[in-house]
Amino acid sequence: VQLQASGGGLVQAGGSLKLSCIASGSISSNTVAWYRQAPEKEREFVATITSSGRPTIYLDSAKGRFIVSRDNARATVYLEMSDLGPEDTGVYYCTTWDAWGQGTLVTVSS
Repeated sequence: VQLQASGGGLVQAGGSLKLSCIASGSISSNTVAWYRQAPEKEREFVATITSSGRPTIYLDSAKGRFIVSRDNARATVYLEMSDLGPEDTGVYYCTTWDAWGQGTLVTVSS
């Protein structure tokens, strides 16, 4: 299974984006995770969603602002981000840990 993250872009501070992670095959039995990596910084673990749809936001700064969801019929996992700030800038990746998708760049301007 291959994963592809999309939905990134340039947004002003305070804005919102909804990222999608589309799988080439079924991921209904997989937990899917989101990571992000800001320029010149280490990768951060953002969130997971289990196969049954239980979401967990691990990144403290994202709690209350990010929502992770999934649509198994579409083999897609979403990351809805709101109240974005420049510190949210980075490349966002989705993964089942067996497979990593190409990331999508999120740039938040101040």
